[in-house]
Order: sequence, then C-alpha cells, then structure tokens
Amino acid sequence: MIGILLVNLGTPEAPTAPALRRYLREFLSDPRVVEIPRIVWWPILNGPILLTRPARSARAYRSIWLDEGSPLRVYSERLAAGLQALYDGEQPGRVLVRLAMRYGQPSVAAGLRALRDAGCQEILVVPLYPQYSATTTASIFDAVAAELRSWRNLPELHFLRDWHQDPRYIGALARSVQQQWQERGRAERLLISFHGLPARNVALGDPYRGECEKTTALLVAALGLQEGEWVQTFQSRFGPARWLEPYTAVTLEELGRQGVDSIDCLCPGFVTDCLETLEEVAIGGKEIFLHAGGKQLHYLPCLNDDPAWIADFRQIIDEHLPAR
Repeated sequence: MIGILLVNLGTPEAPTAPALRRYLREFLSDPRVVEIPRIVWWPILNGPILLTRPARSARAYRSIWLDEGSPLRVYSERLAAGLQALYDGEQPGRVLVRLAMRYGQPSVAAGLRALRDAGCQEILVVPLYPQYSATTTASIFDAVAAELRSWRNLPELHFLRDWHQDPRYIGALARSVQQQWQERGRAERLLISFHGLPARNVALGDPYRGECEKTTALLVAALGLQEGEWVQTFQSRFGPARWLEPYTAVTLEELGRQGVDSIDCLCPGFVTDCLETLEEVAIGGKEIFLHAGGKQLHYLPCLNDDPAWIADFRQIIDEHLPAR
C-alpha cells in the first residue's frame, strides 16, 4: 500500500488564548520560521510575544471560526477525504491518504506512524504549499526526518517539493477567478496576494519570491489580463525587518486613495482558506480599502475542497507516486 501524507501549516485547537499560546510557541520556535539566534529570540518569544499576541490572535480566529472548527483544518480534511474517495473509486486499498499539520495536531509524526501502522511501505509527503520556501516546505522535511530518525525500518520516501507552475494548478486558479467573475462581475483590479517572507531570506537564496512571480505570470496570462489590470503583493508582515514588497495592506490603501473603486483579491499561495486569507484579507484588507476611499472588495476563496480542483490535484500527486 502507498501512503500519501498531506501536510498543511497548522492551526490552534480552539480560538482561545491558551490554545493560541501553545500553537504560537511551537510555530515561532521553529528555526526555519524565525532565523534569529536563539539567545536573542527566546526572551522576545517567551516575553512580549507570548504574553500579548495569543489574546489578540484568539479574537482574530473567533471572527472566522466555523461550526466544525478552524477553516484551515476543515478544508484540509475535506481535501484529504476527496482525494481518498477518488483513489478508492478506482483501486480500493491501493492508496491511503492522511492529513497532518506542521504545527499542532494531527502532527507529522502521528501521520507518518498512522501510515506505517496501516502497512504503507512507500510514502509520498505532500506539503500543501504550491510555492517552495525553506520556512514552509523545508520545515516539513525537517519534521519528517526528525520522526524517521527513530524508525528502524524506513519506508521508501518521496517528497513533492512544489507545483507553483503546474498547468493544472494554474488552470484551477484561473477557473476559480472566472467563475467568480461570471457570478458577481469583474472588479477594476485583481490583487494577487501571497504570504510574505523577510527580504533577507530571499537575499540568502530562498526561491520563494521567484516562484510566486512565476505563478502570477502564468495566471495573468491564463486570464488574459493586461498591464494595469492586476497587481501582485505580499501580506502577513511580522516584526520591524523589511519583508517582500509591495505590502498588501499598503497597496490596498494606495489603490483606495488613487480612486480605484473595486478590487478582487486572490491568495494563490494558500490551498485552503485560513486566518491569513479570511481575517487578514477578506476582513482586514476590505476595511483598509474602504477606509481609503474604495467602494468594494471581493475576496475570492481558495481552491479548498472544490471537486474539480481535487481531481486536478490528484493528477499532480499521481505523477510523484511510485508506479505500480
């Protein structure tokens, strides 16, 4: 049997300050995420950040929390279930799909053990990040390696690095935008917002910015957009350091002040909706734009559990599965 381990970023167990404190401590303790020397970072993390940020983050999570739980986990589970159904519909028992989170539960270690205990001797790890970054994809590899260090009998391991320019991914993005345009009309600008990264990371060799720009270029071409009809930005800046620019929040304010009335916003760096898309962009970004003079901002949902996307994603994954 072949095992597929889908791995997303992670989410707190509940929209509460104690749950956020546990989640943020694990997330911000990862040296792939924060590349500040531990002797400098530790007092900052365990001081002002973990004393003040959990309550603020909990309020943000409460504004997007679903009846079933965190949107990121809910949509990730639906994506995993959809993939499993496709595999079971063709060859029951050949492929087993499990979901894990890099931070929080279910953990990468638990996911790998579940596949091993089910009899999977070959495992494909699929980070749910279309664009590669050491802060995300490589961190998942670290977690996989840390767990496998204790295994005596190792599986045959495969790792899907990225799919930022795969035609099926680009096609799914373009299809989702076109469907929204058909239903609600088209805004003056399409804002394409990716999660940010410290500029220093890219200067040191992280390919993330280039892969985001490649995704944007292919999507713009697929939609037939002209210069001036779209803009690419980066969001989720944290701390005083310079991050990748232009910043999403600043751009939304500038567009509003320039007299742009309407914006459609898409976040192609996220496979599933989460805090960064729903609270930061759909809620916070809209407030910034309207306050600056804009009249309408439509957030275009992530691909989430769309059946057509799941079928496309299955084809992407199949190219990395061992032939049987």
